[in-house]
Amino acid sequence: MNGIFQAFAVFLALTFSSYGCESQDSSLLDPIQGEWLIPKNEIYDGGPGKDGIPALLNPRFIAASEASYVGDDDLVIGVKIGNEIRAYPHPILDWHEIINDDLGGTLLAITYCPLTGSGIAWNRVLGNRTTTFGVSGLLYNSNLLPYDRATNSNWSQMRLQCVNGELTRTTPTVHPVVETTWRTWRGMYPASQVVSSQTGYARPYGSYPYGDYKTSSSLIFPVSQNDARLPRKERVLGILVGNVTKVYRMGSFSEALTVVHDSLDGLDIVVAGSTAQNLAIAFERRLADGTILSFTPILNNLPVAMLDQEGTKWDIWGKAVEGPRTGLDLKPVRSYISYWFAWAAFYPGAEIHAN
Repeated sequence: MNGIFQAFAVFLALTFSSYGCESQDSSLLDPIQGEWLIPKNEIYDGGPGKDGIPALLNPRFIAASEASYVGDDDLVIGVKIGNEIRAYPHPILDWHEIINDDLGGTLLAITYCPLTGSGIAWNRVLGNRTTTFGVSGLLYNSNLLPYDRATNSNWSQMRLQCVNGELTRTTPTVHPVVETTWRTWRGMYPASQVVSSQTGYARPYGSYPYGDYKTSSSLIFPVSQNDARLPRKERVLGILVGNVTKVYRMGSFSEALTVVHDSLDGLDIVVAGSTAQNLAIAFERRLADGTILSFTPILNNLPVAMLDQEGTKWDIWGKAVEGPRTGLDLKPVRSYISYWFAWAAFYPGAEIHAN
């Protein structure tokens, strides 16, 4: 526990030092103001203050072959929109938490909270406004509370909702991401673009800022619920269907790609995952014409992942890439990966998939 807090103290020192910390907004000297959808007494000041952790805007990208700062086992958040394929490595996101980007005209905010291990991509167009997101410096259930610069409203990342301000109760449009190791991503997309470590900020990107936090059972900030059914820091793919939530343990899949057929609140879904590849994806199985597909895994051919009973092959994005359904897309299930403790705090009583 001491190691975590010592590392956190170092992180705060680096943030406030000459490493390029942005000045705080004086309007947020008392940041927990106004009406909130979440309990005010459970909102914590993370330390650096508003914009003390600087979000990136349209960062420089380099070829995968040039990204020497990313280790094979480092996790990356991958996004594919049209022909645009980009990777956002945890070693960058650990220090910046939000990357505002433009992928072929699709405006995204890649939001990542290192304390809850959750990475989600949001659209930056909110109604008739285009915005960027910044780091408020506030936490709820140890999780990042981004704010949008168009209205100064605060959002809960894992709750997927605006919880304070003009846009309260608004839900963001979420884009699918694939979180996996750099080794797996580079093997699938060797021509991928990846965020450069030349961000304009002097940060030790090869150094994890929170010590042994990933493997320790200790937390830095309190959470509203504690659920001991799984280890706190176990990574899970959580799925949201209506008011039903279920998690799939990342370590429960076989080394080879595994396919699980399931039903949540009457919705037929497929979950595919691999411990060796360190990835998990989830889609609806019912097509627009009413056909319910059944899948078998395709081994050793990523990004192509699944074969259905009609002979169509589908990739990790749910795109039919070969066979009678070529060109169609499976509908993504609302899901993301996080640490178990965070998922359990936000969605108490979540069902755990039995292996």
